[in-house]
Amino acid sequence: MKIITNQEIESLGINPATCYQWVQESFKMKYDSQLPAKMSVHPQGIDFYTTMPCLLPQRYDFFSAKVVSRIAGRKPALKSDLMLFRASTGELRAMMDGDWITSMRTGAVAALAIQTFQKSDAQTYGILGLGNTAHATMKVLTALPNTTKKTIKLLQYKNQAEKFMQDFHHTGIRMETVTSIEELVASSDVILSCITETTELLCPQDKLFPKGVLVIPVHTRGFQNCDLFFDKVYADDMDHVKGFKYFSKFKQFDEFSHVLLGQNPGRTNDSERILSYNIGLGLHDAFFAYKIYTLLQDKQSGLH
Repeated sequence: MKIITNQEIESLGINPATCYQWVQESFKMKYDSQLPAKMSVHPQGIDFYTTMPCLLPQRYDFFSAKVVSRIAGRKPALKSDLMLFRASTGELRAMMDGDWITSMRTGAVAALAIQTFQKSDAQTYGILGLGNTAHATMKVLTALPNTTKKTIKLLQYKNQAEKFMQDFHHTGIRMETVTSIEELVASSDVILSCITETTELLCPQDKLFPKGVLVIPVHTRGFQNCDLFFDKVYADDMDHVKGFKYFSKFKQFDEFSHVLLGQNPGRTNDSERILSYNIGLGLHDAFFAYKIYTLLQDKQSGLH
């Protein structure tokens, strides 16, 4: 059994565009995998342990279980670890730090949702919440063709927008700041929300959401009003959203994988308002872990 650290994973130099390809590939094998719903327990307050199991299709012969935990007072408070098993024998092949995987697969899924559901003439991306998830998403987006021709609007908060702009200055992408969510919503073709905590609607003024807008609430919070009037809602897994207060009132709903497999057309015109809820699949964690484990095995064998 091998222990794989975050440092070892980063040493592989995995290109963000490769992460994009991995989430595409793993979404398409969703219905050939065994993917139980994630399960959470809450020891105290808002702390939690969430377990995310997945059995990859038989040709891979791997099972993984990732545990995400949030513990107040721990630094960092949010942490993830993953176990990777040889499915046919039950042998534990690796214990793996899950933080890089969680960050990059989340960013890659957000980038894939943008590329899949944005309207054909989308030019402006609005981003609120400029932490690790937003950084990971931008790393993937800027590795894809044509993104550098877009305008990125950043919601001003403390000094986060300036730091974000500095971090991606080398890409040459046009960035500007706005001071209110209302301005961000009204002027964006794609709205990416990476905030982790809110108990209120972020933009209760429904009329501000433009025709054709795509909203991606990475952590699901703050856009429940959109559930009631957006034309289409997509999610990575129905079990993740069927408990939402307004699930029964979605106008149209389907899983993201059906779109990628060509079984659902996705966006059909540039006027549709679309929500994309991607809460996180153990499938992506398992596939990334399998790929990383294989790359490290090859590297140690002198194949890379």
